[in-house]
Amino acid sequence: MGKKQALLLKSQRISALCSSLTLYIFTAPVGGQFASEIKSVISLHPPWTTLFQGETVTLTCKAFQFNAPQKRKWYRWYLPGEIQSETTENTYEARESGGYKCQAQDSHPSDRVDLLFTAASLILQAPSDVFEADSVVLRCQAKANVILHNMTLYKNGKVLQVLDKTSDFHIYQASMKDNGDYHCSGFKDTHLVSSNKIKIVVQELFPSPVLKASSTQPTEGNTVTLTCETQLSLQRPESQLLFRFVKTSMWSEWKISPEFQFSPIRRENSGSYWCEARRLNSLVQKQSQELQIQVQEIVRDVRIHSHPEFVFEGQELVLICSVNGVPRPITVSWYKKQPSLWKDRELQTSSKTEFKVPVVQSSDAGEYYCIARNGRFSLESNLVIISVKVPVSQPVLTLRPPGTWTLVRDKISLQCEVQRGSLPIWYQFFHEDVLLMKTKSTSERKMSHRLSLTENHFGKYYCTADNGLGPQRSEAVIPVSKPVLTFSSPGTRTFVGDKMSLQCEVQRGSLPIWYQFFHEDDLLKKREAISWITESYSFSLIAEHSGNYYCTADNGFGPQRSEAISLSVTVPVSQPVLTLSPPGTWTLVGNEVRLQCEVQRGSSPIWYQFFHEDVLLTRIEATSWRTRSYSFSVTAEHSGNYYCTADNGFGPQSSETINLSVIVPVSRPVLTLRPPRDQAVVGDMVELHCEVQRGSPPILYQFYHEDVTLGSSSSASGGGASFNLILKTEHSGNYFCEANNGQGVQRSYTVSLSVRVPVSHPVLTLRTPRVQAVVGDILEIHCETQRGSPPIRYQFYYEDVALGSFSSLSGGGTSFNLSLTTEHSGNYSCEADNGLWVQRSESVSLNVRIPVSRPVLTLRTARAQVVVGDVLELRCEAQRGSTPILYWFYHNNITLETSTSHSGQGVSLNLSLTADHSGTYSCEADNGLGPQRSEAVTLSVMGLTGSKNSLIATSVTGGLLSMMAIAAVALLFYCWLLRKAGGKPTVDSSRNPSAPDPQESTYHNVPGWIELQPVYSNVNPNRGEVVYSEVWSVKKENKLTAASEPEPFKNTDSCVIYSQVKGASTAASKPQFLDPLTPHR
Repeated sequence: MGKKQALLLKSQRISALCSSLTLYIFTAPVGGQFASEIKSVISLHPPWTTLFQGETVTLTCKAFQFNAPQKRKWYRWYLPGEIQSETTENTYEARESGGYKCQAQDSHPSDRVDLLFTAASLILQAPSDVFEADSVVLRCQAKANVILHNMTLYKNGKVLQVLDKTSDFHIYQASMKDNGDYHCSGFKDTHLVSSNKIKIVVQELFPSPVLKASSTQPTEGNTVTLTCETQLSLQRPESQLLFRFVKTSMWSEWKISPEFQFSPIRRENSGSYWCEARRLNSLVQKQSQELQIQVQEIVRDVRIHSHPEFVFEGQELVLICSVNGVPRPITVSWYKKQPSLWKDRELQTSSKTEFKVPVVQSSDAGEYYCIARNGRFSLESNLVIISVKVPVSQPVLTLRPPGTWTLVRDKISLQCEVQRGSLPIWYQFFHEDVLLMKTKSTSERKMSHRLSLTENHFGKYYCTADNGLGPQRSEAVIPVSKPVLTFSSPGTRTFVGDKMSLQCEVQRGSLPIWYQFFHEDDLLKKREAISWITESYSFSLIAEHSGNYYCTADNGFGPQRSEAISLSVTVPVSQPVLTLSPPGTWTLVGNEVRLQCEVQRGSSPIWYQFFHEDVLLTRIEATSWRTRSYSFSVTAEHSGNYYCTADNGFGPQSSETINLSVIVPVSRPVLTLRPPRDQAVVGDMVELHCEVQRGSPPILYQFYHEDVTLGSSSSASGGGASFNLILKTEHSGNYFCEANNGQGVQRSYTVSLSVRVPVSHPVLTLRTPRVQAVVGDILEIHCETQRGSPPIRYQFYYEDVALGSFSSLSGGGTSFNLSLTTEHSGNYSCEADNGLWVQRSESVSLNVRIPVSRPVLTLRTARAQVVVGDVLELRCEAQRGSTPILYWFYHNNITLETSTSHSGQGVSLNLSLTADHSGTYSCEADNGLGPQRSEAVTLSVMGLTGSKNSLIATSVTGGLLSMMAIAAVALLFYCWLLRKAGGKPTVDSSRNPSAPDPQESTYHNVPGWIELQPVYSNVNPNRGEVVYSEVWSVKKENKLTAASEPEPFKNTDSCVIYSQVKGASTAASKPQFLDPLTPHR
């Protein structure tokens, strides 16, 4: 109960909120027509804000950005209950009351739209917003299944119109007079029913425009723009405004642009202006307030200004041409006076009033002026004189005269000089940052200052120069201190060939400084240092460089000498030379060889070492001689490279390598056959490799096959040699090789090789006893390859399914026999494999044909007893047999017609019966494998006589009694068969479609049509004593289905509707209705 009360209170609050709806429209200020602000807007479909419960309204969210439209990727919906939902679609289906807002991507949220879904019987519906000149529809809508009479619309409580034939009220060209409260009412029986109230406030589509001017007191010749500004609602984005501008009795044309331009404006354009705006295809038109424009007369004046007023070389110069009173547009031309020429030089002509010289040079000095032109006027400015001053360069302070001053009262001169700079220049001299003198030079770019030396004058001196841009300071001048000489060598000891560096450095002194390097008072090098207070001298040491070294430094105050230092140069050993005795590069095993190692120079003692292939042989010390030797008796292992080293403590020196070859006879070679696989196959490349374990190179190798030379190969560096052979079948046999290095021939042992042949592409042959393969025939499948090493294994396949495999141990082919059935039609193939390669034959197709079975002839008529004029359908069909099948129809053994079936189904023949058509009918089927004939069927055609009805009745009665008698005998015989078989029913093999006997007969056709028709069939054509008749009911369809349902009783839609068995001498028995699923004949 509490939940229902809460829902009721919520509904009442929503009704109170929305019972009186006020329709407003919100606008955004625009310049001309459209606002730059992007705000989302909700539109409704249908346009009503009040609807019945169960109805839906589609909200569409739009964001209008007229300057840069773009595709929105998401929309955010603010639903009742502060629920937010974000979608990619701009529509939302609303079904609940409440306030709705939306926000499109890159825009502000929309205004809230309140919807009311009410259960009231009567509602008044109106659009969500109304604008002036809109056509508005107010709809007084009754709830479904509610019938109201005397529907009346009220405005402000007064009857506005009685709604007799329609529920809609139209307001054409809405205006402010249509504002008010609206509702409607009607009578349900005798009860008055009132709708909700709606307050309509007609909004302005756009307010009265405001006329603005870019200048209300412009100067004659300038450009003035008038702008007609108004506001346009975002709810009417499709609206378009037209504007025109009016002056007294003159006005412009209506245009979309809200601007009008005077270019240029003249004195006669002064006056009072206003603008008008109206909606396209509408009567809404509004006018602005008047705006007074007073055009001022121009006062023409052109002047030139420079910035800066005084310019230095390298600075930027800007000349400004100030133009007043000249109507725009104007062009400004700049000129420079040329006193020596009759015409001034034009520098630049453009619309710019500035002329810039980015980097001023001295050649830019002179007189400048500008000329302003606008097509009607040409005014020239005053002249301005530009003087370019050159800033002073960095001064250089020098001592005059140069030398060393060490005595008190010696006279020296400090000279400060600049290379460039505009005069006058102020010079200042400093000692230890204390000003000594300041003087001005108006004719020269240098100035001097003389002073007498005292004990306080030792130290740093510099000067400055300034011509107005700022002082420039010289480098300080400082006498050099006593230099210090140092050695720089790669190690603690110096050796001949080392790189030695002498470095002379002072602690203080003004640059430049001259350095001199001495060895035993002999000058080695003189160098000038202009950026560092240190200098060095490098050289490669020789033995004569031992002795004393010193250096001097001088920067104009006199040279200063360093302390002397001593250098002792040690001589390392030179590269040793290794010689052989006796001389030569080869020797025989057992000879005596002496190695001698000698150096040309090097301090003693010297250690000699002898090496063979980097293996130390011996180490010997020499204290008085620069040579040592080592002797040994040669063996085969002494072949190789020899060298020696000499070392006197400063690192070993290695001699050049010499090679000694010891000649060794070859040993017995070993022949190796290297096929690419385990078995050698025809086409493979086999490598014959012959190699000896020892023997001096070069060695000549010879290859043989069955004492026949194949080829030879030489190994210049020792090791083995190879010979490649592409195998053929005749390459099977014995192989050997020989090796010879001039000391005797050696032969290898014999190696045998057997070359195998891969099987070729096999050929599959299918052999049948006749031209066409028939079910029951024996098929011989024979597979054979033309070549291939035995044994060969053959694999037989039917449709990629293995049938069996056989091996041929001596080569040749093999066969596989198969008794054919219907399933054996298809593709056959075989594979041959002798372990080297598997080859598959091409596929061979086999089509196994099936002889036709005995056909079944069925006679079909429209009634139980046929009479003259009836249409008889003879249908002949074989249950199995390969197509095409040719059918013959016979009447009393006389051919009626032939027909061919290509689909495997039976064929039919229709006859219009006469009295001559009585007799026996049969049919024959043949597919080329032997004809089969059906059993004969007897037909009796009755004539149309006066006793026709009695004759038919007599025939039917006799037929029924006969059928009942036959049925009784058949049932007794069937029960006897069941007992004989042990209680199991026997199955008629003639009705089994899978029986292999092609001579079987089928006595019943498969019924295949829908319409019930009687089918006649005589079971006892030999006219025995038992008479059996039956009538079948079958359904006739559009298409025959005998091929798909070959079993006689598979179609349960057919049934025996009458059956009777009768003896020849017994009374007629009662008719029996049989189960259609019971097999019978």
